[in-house]
Amino acid sequence: MHTNGVVWGAFSTLFIGLCHWVVPRLCGTRLWNERWSRPLLVVWNVNLVVAMALLLAGWNRGWELGELPLGNVLVILGVMLALTVQMLMTIRHRRETPLYVSLWYLIAALVWTDANLVLLLVGPNHMPGINNAAWHGLYIHYVVGLWITPAGYVLIYYFLPAAVRAPIYSHKLSLIGFWSLAFFYPFVGIHHYLYSPIADWAETIAIVSSMMLIVPVWTVLQNFFGTMIGQWRDLGRNLPAKFLIVGSVMYLAGCFQGSIEALRSIQEPTHFTDFVVAHSHLTIFGTFILWSVAGVLYVWPRLAGAPLASFRLANWGFWLITLGIGSMALVLSAQGLQQGFMLMAGAEFLDTVVAIKPYWWLRTFTGLSMDVGMSFVVLALMRTSLRRPA
Repeated sequence: MHTNGVVWGAFSTLFIGLCHWVVPRLCGTRLWNERWSRPLLVVWNVNLVVAMALLLAGWNRGWELGELPLGNVLVILGVMLALTVQMLMTIRHRRETPLYVSLWYLIAALVWTDANLVLLLVGPNHMPGINNAAWHGLYIHYVVGLWITPAGYVLIYYFLPAAVRAPIYSHKLSLIGFWSLAFFYPFVGIHHYLYSPIADWAETIAIVSSMMLIVPVWTVLQNFFGTMIGQWRDLGRNLPAKFLIVGSVMYLAGCFQGSIEALRSIQEPTHFTDFVVAHSHLTIFGTFILWSVAGVLYVWPRLAGAPLASFRLANWGFWLITLGIGSMALVLSAQGLQQGFMLMAGAEFLDTVVAIKPYWWLRTFTGLSMDVGMSFVVLALMRTSLRRPA
């Protein structure tokens, strides 16, 4: 529930909503067949509620991040196909001739994910043995790298220049980032199954591709921080930009962690431990959820026709979220390394669980900090809507 709720519920829902702001403005035209949007919103959210209820009732297809029942996956695919048509037709009828980099990533994210959802439809029950594991490794990293990552880039490439009122640092860098992501990411998924019966050559390709992801990551981050040149003095009062930049810092740390985890020597003490969970939280929540929140903080007051009701409340939320996710990543990394080296030394698994129990208490408090901080941001947004002029 947790992973599916974050990926399909929190991030994807926010992203789809923000696309309804970003795409028409980059295309200089209204959204194509915008009457589709409300029914798609209802179907998407009802389907998520039903899916969560079925997971609670025990339905599970057996794949990590692919547990949703087949019927719910079909609905997600149907909505995604409709959104793909809607966004691509809007881009086709655009009045702005240049195709800004956010639209490149949007097209890629939608097309790649439609294909990946077909993979999810047939994967869990139609692929035998070790091939099933390899297929799953590809699927789960396509969700992360070919949906969440390009979708996140859509948001920051639009909202960072808009928030600081400065042009993007380099269009050439943005294209290097796009094509290197498209070239390297499709091969990384099998690094989840090193030391397995999967062919060594396939594992090695995954390792090399994982290390090469440093290219798109560092390229896009150079673009983001380059955009901030001359803008740092105003960052304190610019909440969307603060969320975007902190998310970028988390992205740098999380992606470096993810790349080195693919090395056989590093994976030996870290695989099947909370070190991997630290990487997941740094990137999914610490980066892409924060970038989504930044987009909401930019758009919401403009939709409400009123300034943010309480900068102080939302700013407290920012600091609690930042403190929480940063501390959680450190705690999870530390306990993961301790558990991994204990297992390598021959300790029993249950003994390692007992040894890292104190870390979980700290993790609980860091999670509470994130929850309270997010609640403060939501409260500030709700108060903004209530102040909406008649």
